[in-house]
Amino acid sequence: MVYFQTQTVPIAESQERMDPPYEKSRLYALRHSAAHLMAQSVLQLFPDAKLTIGPPIDNGFYYDIDFGDETFGDSELERVEEKMRENASRDLPVAREELTRNEAKERILTLRQDPYKLELLDDIPSEDEITFYTQGDFTDLCRGPHVDSTGEIQHFKLLSVAGAYWRGDEKNKMLTRLYGTAFETAEELEQHLINLKEAKKRDHRVLGRQLGLFTFSKSVGPGLPLWLPKGTIIRDVLCGFLKEEQVKRGYQPVVTPHIGKKELWEKSGHIETFKEGMFPFMERDESETFVLKPMNCPFHIEIYKSEMRSYRDLPIRYAEFGTVYRYEQSGELAGMLRVRGFTQDDAHLFVTPEQLPQEFKGVVELTVFVLEKLGLKDYWMRVGTRDAEADKFIGSDEVWRVAEEAIVKACDEMKLDYRVDVGHAAFYGPKLDLMIRDAIGRVWQMGTIQVDYNLPERFDMEYTGEDGKPHRPILIHRAPFGSLERMIALLTEQYAGAFPFWLAPVQVVILPIADRHVEYAQSVRCGLLEADQKLRIEIDDARDTLGKKIRKNEMQKIPYMLIVGDKDVANQTVSVRDRDDGDLGPKPLDEFVALIS
Repeated sequence: MVYFQTQTVPIAESQERMDPPYEKSRLYALRHSAAHLMAQSVLQLFPDAKLTIGPPIDNGFYYDIDFGDETFGDSELERVEEKMRENASRDLPVAREELTRNEAKERILTLRQDPYKLELLDDIPSEDEITFYTQGDFTDLCRGPHVDSTGEIQHFKLLSVAGAYWRGDEKNKMLTRLYGTAFETAEELEQHLINLKEAKKRDHRVLGRQLGLFTFSKSVGPGLPLWLPKGTIIRDVLCGFLKEEQVKRGYQPVVTPHIGKKELWEKSGHIETFKEGMFPFMERDESETFVLKPMNCPFHIEIYKSEMRSYRDLPIRYAEFGTVYRYEQSGELAGMLRVRGFTQDDAHLFVTPEQLPQEFKGVVELTVFVLEKLGLKDYWMRVGTRDAEADKFIGSDEVWRVAEEAIVKACDEMKLDYRVDVGHAAFYGPKLDLMIRDAIGRVWQMGTIQVDYNLPERFDMEYTGEDGKPHRPILIHRAPFGSLERMIALLTEQYAGAFPFWLAPVQVVILPIADRHVEYAQSVRCGLLEADQKLRIEIDDARDTLGKKIRKNEMQKIPYMLIVGDKDVANQTVSVRDRDDGDLGPKPLDEFVALIS
């Protein structure tokens, strides 16, 4: 059950009444210091190693290190962790020092950490301060923050070793990335390690292979998933479910191309603010340049503009399961959670100012309905607003104020559990993100709803008002799933591959004990399909022992197995095995149909 809490504080005050952002928390500083403690320990054991970057991340920290010709594996990781505990027990003070650019360069050369640190130094803007942090015999170029001494770093664990290209660029040298985690208490660390073990059992990449959902091919390219038949069934079921709900709510389906002219993306502002996330442009000749679409919104806007619109036509709701392409760095790709080609359950609503509150609430209600049906009931909302000091946002201050106030007001009126997060808006408008906590406590950002006054202005969109004059519509962007890829990855891990009956790619498998029972198995399948043509049924007639068939289909996490042998043929029954409850005994077919209904 979802519990909603009202939060009715103005945007300007809300941040002060909430937990500080992770980047400003003590835990962030603790993990940053743990990364330095690890780097210090590495250099004591491997004096010729060269350091690159070592930031805190959501659940821990890492450091990318160039070990030259040295090999580094699990045994070396254990040695580093032992040395870290030794350095932590020395309770070394951590000192901060600010230097000029020339002094910083001399310090880096003295530390023999070039060329990586020199390159990082060059990237620091001229107006920014340059700081170093020192603990004992270790000094590192770093902006901080850190704890006061190594003795504060008590509850940590080094986790794994991986490869990572310098700056995420495949053209650069492959470095060794050491991952670790740290917490403020022993209990938090222990629970995190338990969750990591559970996460390995639920890893969608492992289950995806085991269950035959999707695959990746080096020949196709990283981050470009290939959906296998069973994974495609899950996609189709999810799409069908949402399409049916959208039709009930007045959405109209549209389909748009995968590429568009460069000028379209210049007008939308994507090239100005999102170019690094786009694939290289396609130039056939000097007259035309095409772009592989990173988003669907400009196409839906052009559909809106394809004819004159009246206030009587609004709201207009266009929906598309549109595949988009974003050039994620190879080091950031993570199974289906972060890919380069993915399908959004995208929709764009064109509304009048008077319609905005109700239409926004309607989108929230649809999104909550979708989450409930998927069994995702532990969630909260994040209102992403603009950081006025950042240069990645387009539009006037007044437009942003109006849009942000509209979202906050709707959240308050619906009594949603939400938080305000400055800087997490889309470049064209504020948004409401769905933050979902899964079965082992991890938080995922999934669906999103965005209020946009800027793109209608940039595209000169209009409708004729009741006064006969032209007016500007407001645009709502929304995607309840977020993307099919990430949602299916989440559901795979949430259910550990044991999808609920309605979503399972195979719902029933019939196991004939011997060849003489295959004909009866086929008649059982026909009987089930007569009861419900949408049932997804397989017959496993492989010449294996019954025990082997059962084990194989248990690995596939199929909700029901129907075993048929001589007694079943004679009695016109099926012996039912439930995925969760085990052997349910023989049942007449109509009784089994009633059970699954």
